Amino acid sequence: MDGLGRSRSGVSGGALSIGSLTPEELQRRGALPRHIAIIMDGNGRWARARGVARLLGHRAGRKAVREAIRGCVDLGIDVLSLYTFSIENWNRPKREIEALMTILRATLREEREDLKRNNVRLQVVGRPDDLPAAVRRELDETRDYLAQNTGLLLLLALSYSGRAELVDAVKQMLAERQEGDVSPLDVDEEFISSYLYTAGLPDPDLLIRTSGEMRISNFMLWQLAYTELWITDTLWPDFRRRHLFKAVADYQTRDRRFGRVD
Repeated sequence: MDGLGRSRSGVSGGALSIGSLTPEELQRRGALPRHIAIIMDGNGRWARARGVARLLGHRAGRKAVREAIRGCVDLGIDVLSLYTFSIENWNRPKREIEALMTILRATLREEREDLKRNNVRLQVVGRPDDLPAAVRRELDETRDYLAQNTGLLLLLALSYSGRAELVDAVKQMLAERQEGDVSPLDVDEEFISSYLYTAGLPDPDLLIRTSGEMRISNFMLWQLAYTELWITDTLWPDFRRRHLFKAVADYQTRDRRFGRVD
């Protein structure tokens, strides 16, 4: 299933007969999400199903990343967040981590021109200091290369954890309070948001998770408070623009009340 066949009592919405919607048709249908977040899951299962090494599953996921970025560019989305590498992922075998870092560097280097042509900007959230120096250099070079672009903001969550983000925010608040800059009366939702990695950005309107898993895996715990969820059984390496467009079409059928009564 691709996420559209689930009942409206679930997280993915009812079945939609949308055929192959184009970006123009989606733009005419209704409001588009400003910010789409994706938990990219299923690389290992994709590889296992084909009897190949997990590394090949991670490499195959690069095409899905390209498809998601281009699809968001076509739709005119403001922000695309990709859950790329979690803090918990550091617990994976050393060889796999090294391979993932190599793939990340190669992807940044090889996709840089395409990102430039598509007017994409780059930002990293998480604890990038945890990353190998070579990866940090590649990220910095790519971000600088794309700095003059004005379109889609690509947000890569690297060495990221939603709980760690909140911990870092509280540490910064306490440090400022010791300096006398913060009063308890200052603290409200807007104030807390200003200390998060995503300060100044809109919260995700739509969260897509591939591989059918029904959890948010410690991703953007504060920001996802009212985000619409769309779950697809499609494994990440098989994710294409049509899946993104289906998710957006389903999002457009949702009644977002934010706790209010009709």
